Amino acid sequence: MKTKTQLFLELWAEARTRFFNQLASITEEDLKKKLLPSQNSVGFLIRHIGDVELLFAKNVFGATDLKVSAKTVIEKRDTGEWTNLEELKTYVEYSFEALKSIVENQSDHDWETEITTKEFGTKTKAEAFGRIVSHTTYHAGQMAIINKYGSN
Repeated sequence: MKTKTQLFLELWAEARTRFFNQLASITEEDLKKKLLPSQNSVGFLIRHIGDVELLFAKNVFGATDLKVSAKTVIEKRDTGEWTNLEELKTYVEYSFEALKSIVENQSDHDWETEITTKEFGTKTKAEAFGRIVSHTTYHAGQMAIINKYGSN
C-alpha cells in the first residue's frame, strides 16, 4: 500500500506533465508570445510556475534553507525579461526538484497539519498541495493557448 506522500507525488507528477511536455517543443521565439489583451508571455508563465513551486517548498512545506526570489510574484506583471529558454528550463527543473525533495519528507500525518499563509489562509498541507497542482495546470493551459494563438 502506498503512503499519502507517494500518492500525492504521483498525482502532482501526472498533473505537471502537461507543462513538462510543452517545454520539449517551446522555442526561444515562443517565449515572447502573448495573447492580447493579456500581458503575460509564455516565458513569464514558465518562470512564474517555478517561482510559485519554490514559494510552496519554503512557505508551505518548510524548506527554510531555500532562497527564493520570486520575481514574477513581486513584479505582478511581465517585465519582458524571460527570454532565455535554457535558463527557464533549468529554473523549473530546480523548482520541481526542490519541491519534490521537501514533499518526499512528509509523513502521512503531516498532510493533515494546518498551515496559514497570507495568500490562501489556513489549509491542511494536503489542501495547500492541491493549490500547487491546480496552479501549474492552470498556467500550463494558458501557455498552450498563448503558444498556439498568440504572437510576439
